[in-house]
This record gives sequence, structure tokens and C-alpha cells, in this order.
Amino acid sequence: MTSPPQRTKSRGAAMKFVLFGIVTAVVGLLLVAGSIVVAGRAYDTTRTDAIVVLGAAQYWGDPSPVFENRLDHALDLYREGVSDTIVTVGGGMPGDKTTEAEAGAAYLAAKGVPETALVAIPTGSDTIESVEAVSRRSQKQGWQSLTLVSDRAHVARSSAIAQGLGFETHTSGPASGDGSKFTFERVGWETLGLVRFYLWDRWQLDS
Repeated sequence: MTSPPQRTKSRGAAMKFVLFGIVTAVVGLLLVAGSIVVAGRAYDTTRTDAIVVLGAAQYWGDPSPVFENRLDHALDLYREGVSDTIVTVGGGMPGDKTTEAEAGAAYLAAKGVPETALVAIPTGSDTIESVEAVSRRSQKQGWQSLTLVSDRAHVARSSAIAQGLGFETHTSGPASGDGSKFTFERVGWETLGLVRFYLWDRWQLDS
């Protein structure tokens, strides 16, 4: 029969183990959050096969302010010679007259980007679906390296997904304007999303 002192020691050891686990988890989450901020602050102008603009809301063909900010940033990268191709990707909601990808491509065409430099992939209701759609199209286009454009808090997870699909990735997000701020809520959400990706979603990606 276990004596009271032994039970006390067992409880103490268990509490230390639980506390260690909690501290480790918190530190891990903080490190992930830090990596998201570091990645989001990058302005990478490495030459790549395609600039990929991840979709956001559009209203009857007009990009939302957040989406427009991403598109303008991609246009800046295109004009700097980062790539000869801009890919817009993203599907639509039931009842929409167009998709995020098509609205984005039309916006860039109106800004002077030649149609030959634009590829619209009207597929994807979330980041994984969108990047998988880009991966499928890359088999035809021969893209191996991508510059991913999205909100700054979002580029780390987008990059992880693209790397999981075999791409060499570079990232760049708008430093100002709609969607550019590192809010506590957004960084927290992306931290959980990135952890989930590494623990679960990465194993479900298209092969």
C-alpha cells in the first residue's frame, strides 16, 4: 500500500510534467507566431517562375480593398521584374457572376498587364485548395518557383503549403494598406492554422 509521502511525491512529479508540457506548448506557439511575423515582413524580390496572388473577397467583379491591395503589390513585383507571369487564384460563392481569380486578372489587365502574362485559376475556397490548384496547373506550365502574395500574416502558412507541394517559395506581402497589419487576432489565427498544417493538413495534400 502506497504511503502518503509517496503519493505526494507522485502528485508533485505529475504536476511538474503537466507544467512542463504547458510551458513547452506556450513557448512553441510563441516561436511559431514569431516566425509568422518575420516571414510577413520579408520583401523578397528573388526572380521566380510566377507571382501567385491568393484570392480574397470580390463583389460582382470588383476586388475588395484587401484583395486590391494584394493585386497592387503583385503588380509592383511584376514591374520590378520578379516574374513574367502573375497567377490569380480563387473560386467564387454561389450566385457570384465571377470568381476571385477572374476578378483579379481583370483588375490587373485594366492596370496594363498583358493578357499573355496573366493566368487565372478560378478554383479554391481556402488556402490549401487554392495552392493545390496552382500545383495542378504548374504541371502544364512548368512552374517550380513561386512568389506568394497575400496578407503579411498569411504568407508563412501559404509558403508552408506550397513547400509541402514541392515548390521553391518566396513571399511578399503589402507593407501598408488593407490587410497589412499584424493584429493579435490574425497572428493568433494563423499560428493555430500553421500548427494544424504541420500536425495534420500537410499529410492530406495532393500528391
